[in-house]
This record gives sequence, C-alpha cells and structure tokens, in this order.
Amino acid sequence: MKFNINKSELLNALTIVSKGASSRSTLPVLSGVYVKAQGGGLIMQTTDLERSVRYDVPALVEEEGAIVIPEKLLLDIVKQLPEAAVSFETFEGTVSVSCDQSSFVLKTLEAEDFPEFPEVDVMSRITVPFDDFCTMVKRVAKVASKDQSHAVLTGVLISTSDTGLKMVATDSYRLAVSEIDFAGCQQGFEAIVSGAFLQEVASLPKIDETIEIGLSQNQIVFTHQNMVFINRRIEGNFPNYKQLIPNSYVTQTCFSTQELITAVKRVSLISSLSSPVKFDINDAAGNAVINTVSQDVGSAEVVLDCDVIGESTQIAFNHQYVLDGLASIPTQQVYLETQSPLKPGIFKSVGEEKFLYLVMPVRIA
Repeated sequence: MKFNINKSELLNALTIVSKGASSRSTLPVLSGVYVKAQGGGLIMQTTDLERSVRYDVPALVEEEGAIVIPEKLLLDIVKQLPEAAVSFETFEGTVSVSCDQSSFVLKTLEAEDFPEFPEVDVMSRITVPFDDFCTMVKRVAKVASKDQSHAVLTGVLISTSDTGLKMVATDSYRLAVSEIDFAGCQQGFEAIVSGAFLQEVASLPKIDETIEIGLSQNQIVFTHQNMVFINRRIEGNFPNYKQLIPNSYVTQTCFSTQELITAVKRVSLISSLSSPVKFDINDAAGNAVINTVSQDVGSAEVVLDCDVIGESTQIAFNHQYVLDGLASIPTQQVYLETQSPLKPGIFKSVGEEKFLYLVMPVRIA
C-alpha cells in the first residue's frame, strides 16, 4: 500500500475517527485505526464494538491496500508534522510515514482482524440543522448520569413530535429539557442515546449544514457527508420526566441571567456540598438574597433586584447544579419557578428559546 495525503486533511480525519477508537480493550486491533486505500482516497475506521466511526478522505493512491495503525500514536505524530504532503508506504508488517524532513516507521496490525463496519438497517430517519443539534446536546448531555449501574440515566432521550425535536437528560437530581421547532419533522422517532457519545458527535468541526440521524432496532446512526457515527441504543425505559414538571407555580422570579450567574459564583466561594446556596425571595422588596453559610469558613450574600410574581419564598440548591443549568440558558433573562422549599425549582429561558432545567432542592436547616 502506498499513498500521499495533505497533512491538514489527514489530521482532520484522524481527529474525527479517534472518537471511536478503544483505549481500554484487551484486543490491540481495537486501539488502532483501519486505513484502506482505494480509488481516489482513503476509508478510515475505528470501533470499540459499542461505537463505530468511518470517515472517507481524498488522497493520492499509488498502491491500494489496507492496514491497521495504532491510532493514538499516529495522531500524536501527525499533530507534530509540518504543513506538507504526508507519504505512507507499507513493508512487511510496518508502515513508513514521511513528511518533509521527518520520517517514522511504525508496526502495523492485520487489517483482516479489524471488525467489519456495521451494516445498519435504518427504520426511520430525521435531518436536523447541525448547529441546532450541537446546541441541544451541549445543554442537556452534561446532566446525564455518569453512574454506569443505571445505564438509562447515562443516556439522552431524543424524540420528535409534529413540531420539532426534543432532548431530555437527568441524573435524578436535576433534569434538562431542550426543544427546537422545525418543519417536516417525522413523528414517532424516539431513542435513548449515550450522553458521552452525543457529546463526541457535537464536538465535530462546525458545519453550516445538516446532520442525518437514523434509527434501527438497536442502533443509532449519525451521517454527515463523508462521516458516519454508529452507536448502540441504550435499552430500557426513560423515567417519566413529564410528571416531575408542574403545570403551575406559587412563585415566579425573573432574574438577569448574567447577574444571577455572577451572584451564585460569588457566594459559592464560601459554599460547599454541605452548605448549599439559598435563594431568599422577597415579593414586597422586589429582590432576592442569594446567600450561604459554611460553619467552618464563614458566610456570604448577594442581593439581586428581580421581578417577583406570587409569594415570598425560600429555597436552597447545590450551587454547582445551579451554575450548570444557568450556563445553558441562552437568553438575557431567566425565570425561577417554585412551589415550595421542598419541591423542585425550575429555571426557564425567557422568550422563544425552549429550555427548561429542573433542580431538586436541598432541605433548609
């Protein structure tokens, strides 16, 4: 096998397919990138048997063939190469990689041992603006649980209605719901997908086009131009999150989003997990005192002007959960809707953006 490829195109391709390579498998071939040179380009693939990534990239192919190269090592090498053509040539279980004045010889693995790329029988598919998809993933996926013993909670529920797309994630302490409206959305499209996998897809280089999402019985496929990402769907029933979201509130408080973020960050310098941030909302004064008391450190408070509809109230939260939610609020103002100090608080974006973030309260001593 022998081919030449532009360094920047090779680096871009390796950066994309690296998202599928295994770092913990006992099978060495799964830590490699499969490279097949044929026709006018390369087919590059990685897999950890749960997820698979394929990327097609143009190259000048002199001799066709296929090999598996250690993915991390190759990526590290290409990052350090100058902006020039990179030449690959195989010889008896090795591949030489040369660029300008630099050259490397790497041991390769047998291409025959690399798993076949999955053939997925897609039953339903939707096409979503890539920028909207990325925004939704970044708002909700960080809320998904990291606890693998509850696999369903490590995923994001993706579903459609006749008006658009919805993504939901929860770790049982908080809940994030993001929605977008767009025409022609296929109804009945629903799957639970790994939050970590979605974040990998959303971290792809920005494109101004669309991404196609396809569902089979047990897999989900993301396709854009010459990229294909495949991952197993998470089996199980997602929690009935709708019953957690009340239809009404006792108190609705409207804050400046940035002012609230700043206030919570300031008092959280004193706060800890055992001393949460308390919101003391005063209807008559039209303000909220954001405060905390730490027995071993001291206390802090910030007074914020706000618009209050309903009764004065107090409620306390884990400060990091609040900051995670506020970081996803895209609007200049945010609502905090509460029913009582012991029921969840709900942060909502003000305006047409459809984002909701529910946080379980901490009992006030």
